[in-house]
Formats: sequence, C-alpha cells, structure tokens
Amino acid sequence: MNLENVEKNEIYFRWNLTEKDSDDNKFVDCAISASVKYIVTNDNHFKVLKSIEFPPAQVINPDDFLEEIGKL
Repeated sequence: MNLENVEKNEIYFRWNLTEKDSDDNKFVDCAISASVKYIVTNDNHFKVLKSIEFPPAQVINPDDFLEEIGKL
C-alpha cells in the first residue's frame, strides 16, 4: 500500500545512541536517516539525545510538539 505521507528510508548506519533501551535505536536511526527536525516521544530513554550534538533532531514531548504545530 502506498501513502502520500509515507516515505521509505534505507538505514545505512547503526548509531546505537539509546544504550539503556537498545530497541529504541531503530527509531533514532530512522530519524537520522530521514533528517527529521523532531523526535516526538514521552520515552525517557531518548533524553540521552539531548546531551549529544549529533544527531540534530530535537527530542520533544507530544504536548510541546502540538504547541509548535499551533504556531504554524
């Protein structure tokens, strides 16, 4: 099934940035390969990304994300 708002990205690197929950790494790897601006989550394991300069994706919670969308 093809959807307009879905894009397949091949992941070529495994960054392994979320050490406390390695299952979350697939989401971080996908976000990096897709050059996203935000990773929207309430999962505390992603907070480690705030202390790492790379990737440039900002980790925010859903409420803050909705607030950002409201500014558009």
